[in-house]
Amino acid sequence: VEVQKHSVHTLLFRSLKRTHDMFVSDHAKPVSLDEKSHKVKMLVKLRTEYGPVLHMPVLKEVRGKPLNPSDPIDSSGYLPADDAEYLITGTHPYPPAPGVALTADTQLQKMPSEAGVQSMALALPPSQARQDAVRTAASVGDIHRHAGGAERSQPPQHTLALMEGGGMKNTALVPRKAPTMPKPQWHPPWKLYRVISGHLGWVRSIAVEPGNQWFVTGSADRTIKIWDLASGKLKLSLTGHISTVRGVAVSSRSPYLFSCGEDKQVKCWDLEYNKVIRHYHGHLSAVYDLDLHPTIDVLVTCSRDATARVWDIRTKANVHTLTGHTNTVATVKCQNSEPQIITGSHDTTIRLWDLIAGKTRATLTNHKKSVRAVVLHPRQYTFASGSPDNIKQWKFPDGNFIQNLSGHNAIINTLAVNSDGVLVSGADNGTVHLWDWRTGYNFQRIHAVVQPGSLDSESGIFACVFDHSESRLITAEADKTIKVYKEDDTATEETHPINWKPEIIKRKRF
Repeated sequence: VEVQKHSVHTLLFRSLKRTHDMFVSDHAKPVSLDEKSHKVKMLVKLRTEYGPVLHMPVLKEVRGKPLNPSDPIDSSGYLPADDAEYLITGTHPYPPAPGVALTADTQLQKMPSEAGVQSMALALPPSQARQDAVRTAASVGDIHRHAGGAERSQPPQHTLALMEGGGMKNTALVPRKAPTMPKPQWHPPWKLYRVISGHLGWVRSIAVEPGNQWFVTGSADRTIKIWDLASGKLKLSLTGHISTVRGVAVSSRSPYLFSCGEDKQVKCWDLEYNKVIRHYHGHLSAVYDLDLHPTIDVLVTCSRDATARVWDIRTKANVHTLTGHTNTVATVKCQNSEPQIITGSHDTTIRLWDLIAGKTRATLTNHKKSVRAVVLHPRQYTFASGSPDNIKQWKFPDGNFIQNLSGHNAIINTLAVNSDGVLVSGADNGTVHLWDWRTGYNFQRIHAVVQPGSLDSESGIFACVFDHSESRLITAEADKTIKVYKEDDTATEETHPINWKPEIIKRKRF
């Protein structure tokens, strides 16, 4: 008889299918609880974790015996203490010694009623031993909560009750509901309403002046341009950098504009004379970003030399060199409260710095890829960081993780957030995603067309910022334009409903 020949692929597939069919009925079912192994496990856990309190009395509850209506019952729902047997499991009142044997009377000891114990306890000042006992005594229910909750889908049906210092009765745990995403706040969609052209190279940076009259951009054409915010007209061009201008910032404390670039230079421009009045020398490679401290005359810059530097604006002194990153420091932010400086780097870490000491206060290593953008929330004590793997939200002062905002699968160059809780992320592929800050819901995605004459590959967002009224969003792009967006006034929650379902959160918690 001829045996039909099959390819290795077919045979492998059949084998896999048979295995799958064999186990498919048990797929995703909770593992049945083995009573014996569970009992052994609980005994081990009891001894290792709760050894110090095992000498405490264990109540033998009279659950099986039906109570007569005539039986006296105290407020805790038990028979009075005279009818319940207490077994002292640890130290006995009559310890065995030569010539002394434990009898049935001395082994079992009647305990005073609970009400009597409570009244006596209230009369006495709390001793150190009592405080320690209350702090360390834990019920078997607590042991199930700590030990068994994660490993079992259902707690065991029978639960012992170990009496705590206060005499509280413990019940079996109710399974916790999976967390669901809360309903996001509705935000009107944003629409493009102005495209400003004038730069001859990629537009790499933007800053809006504190009076909200004009904004400034830095470009790969080595110029800094100042534009009227209302009309979009060019007001002024500043030349002086000899390479791409990577960062600009306008001071709210003085009539100064600060810029940095790939020529390693950091410049201070006096806007009354439109001239450079100070240089800050020290970086060994391209300077990628800068930020001004909101309350003191300090400037912080970060560079491809893997450092951030703190400068005294007036004296030009390099107050601190913040070292610790192992690769390009791509972004830096300053704030009033501690930590006063936050940096994001291509070494995938975020560092929170102590400005006074000039040392790292905390290092956040959760990101898997380069962190190119960091933004601080204007009202909350929180911030967000952007990386190709995720946008992550964090809590100050220690950088505790809040949540991931997943879905913007591109190199995120820039982040901006307004007081209304709209977070904007701009990426290298030209996409802009808008998120609800609180819930992390992505309510809008924009991919603006490149200006005529540009290649599709010149679609990229390098920087974005809200103006001070927070009604305009300005983006700096790779097609050499600046695009201005505003909220759609005609949109309502009926015309643009939130496409949201209260789904179970499946975000990674790190």
